[in-house]
Amino acid sequence: MARPKKEKQPEPLEKQLWSAADKLRKNIDAAEYKHVVLGLIFLKYISESFEALHSVIAKHEGEYEFADPEDIDEYIGKNIFFVPENARWSYLQSKARLPEIGKLIDAAMEAIEERNPSLKNVLPKVYAKENLDPASLGGLIDLIANVALSENASQSADILGHVFEYFLGEFALSEGKKGGQFYTPRSIVELLVAMLEPYKGRVMDPCCGSGGMFVQSEKFVKEHQGMVNDISIYGQESNQTTWRLAKMNLAIRAIESSQIKWNSEGSFLNDALKDVRADFILANPPFNDSDWSGDQLEKDARWQFGRPPASNANFAWLQHFFFHLAPNGYAGIVLAKGALTSKSSGEGEIRRHMIAGFQGEETRKQGTFLENQESAKANVRGNCIDCIVNLPAKLFLNTQIPAALWFLAKNRGETDKYRDRTNEILFIDARNMGELINRRTRILTQDDIKKIADTYHAWRNKDGKYEDVKGFCAAVSLDRVKELDYVLTPGRYVGLPDEEDDFDFKERFEALKAELAAELEEEKKANEAIAEALGKVVYEDK
Repeated sequence: MARPKKEKQPEPLEKQLWSAADKLRKNIDAAEYKHVVLGLIFLKYISESFEALHSVIAKHEGEYEFADPEDIDEYIGKNIFFVPENARWSYLQSKARLPEIGKLIDAAMEAIEERNPSLKNVLPKVYAKENLDPASLGGLIDLIANVALSENASQSADILGHVFEYFLGEFALSEGKKGGQFYTPRSIVELLVAMLEPYKGRVMDPCCGSGGMFVQSEKFVKEHQGMVNDISIYGQESNQTTWRLAKMNLAIRAIESSQIKWNSEGSFLNDALKDVRADFILANPPFNDSDWSGDQLEKDARWQFGRPPASNANFAWLQHFFFHLAPNGYAGIVLAKGALTSKSSGEGEIRRHMIAGFQGEETRKQGTFLENQESAKANVRGNCIDCIVNLPAKLFLNTQIPAALWFLAKNRGETDKYRDRTNEILFIDARNMGELINRRTRILTQDDIKKIADTYHAWRNKDGKYEDVKGFCAAVSLDRVKELDYVLTPGRYVGLPDEEDDFDFKERFEALKAELAAELEEEKKANEAIAEALGKVVYEDK
């Protein structure tokens, strides 16, 4: 008797949509096509939300007995964007097969911005371009029209929001290195949020990309039965195109985004949030950025642990984030692994000061004390590094540079929830975790994320039951860190797993050699940048 054929499970909606949308792309570059697709998904969302309320108001029942369905104030009060008639999805879908559909959509985007000031300069107007075939655009409209929405408005937002987020990730994969500039891999964002648990307070990302940190924070609060309105978000982005994506990404989930700022100068030169002190900071700044205008910020008040080198912004970012923390605030930061060990251009001294602190007199003698500190003999407290997590390779789309997570805390002493951790740092080595989804890309699984987050919580929380696990995690005293010259590589502290009796020394040696080569290459690039900068100075003097 023949076995019955196993019924093939249909692909998730977002994957079906992506496959179809990608076929319609034809010869358009992914970097350009993402604005076409994401703009239409956003338009579909705000139009559906508007038309749902419009139909209720048009019945003139209850509180809407005398209301006008075309009165913009009726929608503002419900936190719904007003959509003019020529921009409504039903109207545009009826025109989808016309040759001028591109011009109609551009006009729709302009009309929406005109009636909704918070969307000014946010929406894409790229639909009338010559390289976008009207037939393909019409097919895309029909495709997005088929997104199955729930009658419940919040569930509809979740469906479209999920599709939007999935498409962001797929476009980032398609774009490769350039895509990574606006998108932090989802599993890394989930790990940061799971570890920091931003239930309530001010959540900040001074290099926010497309807003993934905020979206995940909101999801986390919802999943733990919290109140989404208990968190407020603050962000800054220097790339205007990416800022637009962030504004749409947040708007599609009805997340207030008035404090998401854009300026071309960026967070260092033009800190648009300088008065904000956040309860949580989650960030993925550019790795080893040599073009951050450090030469213009030598005496900045943010550099309380030492002046970062103009050739590399890693320790500028760390100090920028720490500066913006509230008295009991926490930060989770993705950074190039080289920052754990680097000693070039004073970086080793800054790292030491972040761990052990210093007195102003000591630093002044070393020539790194900043004149604008309150006193030349000021004491600067260190002890701000709570945890370091070593990440596996191939997690990032835009770089092969090894990365680690830094967790900073403004107050590591005892609180109502957390125990006193002022004399130790938790190290977690997660290099062997994750799974490959293709030859070039790895993700952390939900089990990986839970294991790492649970370890951190067990160590940090008063009621936690933490134990060191060889090869994975170790709580290390600051004295031991000092013995190893303030190097923060987790592998130096966690040791090897007990079960590795048949340890392959050759394999381990090759891995360490490759790791060292990557770190040396990072330092070489930093030194070359310094040499180039010095060369320019000498040339200008002549």
